[in-house]
Amino acid sequence: MPDSPADSTAATAPSAARRSRPPLAALLAGVLALLAALGLGGAAAPAAAAAPAAPTAQLTEVFNFGTNPTGLRMHQYVPDNVAARPALLLAVHYCTGSGPAFHNGSEFKSFADRYGFIIVYPSATRSGQCFDVSSPQALRRDGGSDPVGIKSMIDYVKQRNNVDPGRVFVVGASSGAMMTNVLLGNYPDVFQAGTSFSGVPHSCFATTDGSSWNSECSGGRIIRSAQQWGDLVRNAYPGYSGPRPRVQIWHGTQDTTLSYPNFGEQIKQWTNVHGLSQTPSSTDQPQQNWTRTRYGATGSQAPVEAISIANTGHTLPQGGMAQRMITFFGLDGSTAAAR
Repeated sequence: MPDSPADSTAATAPSAARRSRPPLAALLAGVLALLAALGLGGAAAPAAAAAPAAPTAQLTEVFNFGTNPTGLRMHQYVPDNVAARPALLLAVHYCTGSGPAFHNGSEFKSFADRYGFIIVYPSATRSGQCFDVSSPQALRRDGGSDPVGIKSMIDYVKQRNNVDPGRVFVVGASSGAMMTNVLLGNYPDVFQAGTSFSGVPHSCFATTDGSSWNSECSGGRIIRSAQQWGDLVRNAYPGYSGPRPRVQIWHGTQDTTLSYPNFGEQIKQWTNVHGLSQTPSSTDQPQQNWTRTRYGATGSQAPVEAISIANTGHTLPQGGMAQRMITFFGLDGSTAAAR
């Protein structure tokens, strides 16, 4: 027995509705039921889209990759959706770091997963895990030391992964940024572009006494003309007359490890190498505390782009800087704007 009049109404209403349904409505309901049973009753509601599968690719170590004078270690990351003709990004770590640490502490992996490029990480093995950017051997093409081992890594991956030779890039932080500038000078025919986060110019760290640290350079006390800096790059590969890699330079104004004057010295060097004026083609502030200057063009892939970060020390990259690097390289499919 219903507990209340309301319950009684709810119980009897469906029965009354069935008794009062017109014969035509009942017939129509039957036809619709039959069509549905036969799969002819219209398009079914679309199934919910499956969530994209989590990446399964792993960072792997590679052995016996070629000539390796200093015993560098090599790791590579090949994403699940690697492109048929992928780009290659060489990512060079900071002092005390390693390739795996740089991989785990950066955004590079997520961009590789998104855009299908391969990443190669060299790891320094000398005391302090800094790369050799100071010896005479390191500062000339095929002279020996770390740059030769790194070049072997690039050749190894290019040969085995159908890499597009016109889309090979290098990024480095601190010691890796210094190596970035060295590699761009020693192997301009290998790299399309490079990004230096808190680095120094090619050959600024040069020493002849066997030491690996140059306090004059790190302290920002080596000041040269644009022509002098440019000659140091040209002397790394004498006789080369082909195109030069584009260069993106980042530096914090409060950097006390590799002092801020090195930012301006890098600009001098690479504008001279490209035959450009040191007067910017454009200046803007894409983000608070950032001042960006572009040389030789005003688009997102200018020959030289430099970003000064106010009130920031030796902590780059951070924030959205990696995305700006990806755009500068064109790894996201972007192309150069008007020049």
